[in-house]
Amino acid sequence: MIKYLKQVLIFLPMKFVTKKIHAFLDYPVAIALIALPFLLGLGSSNPMALYLSVATGVAAFILTLLTDHETGVIKVIPYKIHLIVDFMVAIVFIVAPFIFSFKGLDAYFYWLNGVTVLIVVSLHKSETELA
Repeated sequence: MIKYLKQVLIFLPMKFVTKKIHAFLDYPVAIALIALPFLLGLGSSNPMALYLSVATGVAAFILTLLTDHETGVIKVIPYKIHLIVDFMVAIVFIVAPFIFSFKGLDAYFYWLNGVTVLIVVSLHKSETELA
């Protein structure tokens, strides 16, 4: 999946998001996914717009706690698996507005987050590239 993403987003040749940078982004993103739906009033077109983000934020927080990287607490999930999960979440976020008929801000929230995660994953600099 990651290989496919790299092919799709080949126009972004600079890879600068290291494992350490990604690790420090994970907790604020998880908290934002939990808090922003309430602050933005998501759910007007479908309550699932609120629930999906909050559930994803909680899952992302747990995933970060369990990932083998700088900010992981119980390092049992390999970082590559974490990246694959991020990629899958991005795809779900991009298609969710179509599946659940999100409109307006509900849809834009998911499209923006989905594309952002795809870009971050595609800008991942592997450990071999760091050497």
